[in-house]
Amino acid sequence: MAHDPDLKDVPRHVAIIMDGNGRWARARGLPRRAGHRAGAESVREAVEACKELGIKFLTLYAFSSENWNRPPSEIKALMDLLERFLKKKTLEMHEQGVRLHAIGRLGLLPDSCRQELERAIELTASNTDLDLVLALSYGSREEIVDAARTLATEAANGQLDPDDINCTLFADRLYTRDLPDPDLVVRTS
Repeated sequence: MAHDPDLKDVPRHVAIIMDGNGRWARARGLPRRAGHRAGAESVREAVEACKELGIKFLTLYAFSSENWNRPPSEIKALMDLLERFLKKKTLEMHEQGVRLHAIGRLGLLPDSCRQELERAIELTASNTDLDLVLALSYGSREEIVDAARTLATEAANGQLDPDDINCTLFADRLYTRDLPDPDLVVRTS
């Protein structure tokens, strides 16, 4: 897919909710893990397509906060897959000019996974071609609660007058504070 200079209205930020990998695998008689691996492989294609189209931000909702309710063996498989993906693809992403970000309750990730994620973010920090945002241990309600809790703490500590709280202050406490809002959201299921 070659970049068409006449292409109008290309979104600046595309978000993909990576859902349905287990159902995809089941429909093909494969184990759920095969579906998750196929989903991870599709990341490369999504990154390439965004770069070709001139999309500057790609958010992948890869592991929701609700996913922690899955069987422990599946959670372990997903975390292992994330860690392997980062080990295998970080240098390639760096060479392609991709800057990696992560949002969510990242402290809940296993230590080895979080360390690999931090390494990848640090390596790609100066890249400017495409911002790839991984939403991990992410839930929009949790994001709102965390932002509200931060504002409440600031108000309780006297750092902020509760009457000064507005949409801008609230948005500045969100995980996504440094990102533009998505222009297009795709759910893969």
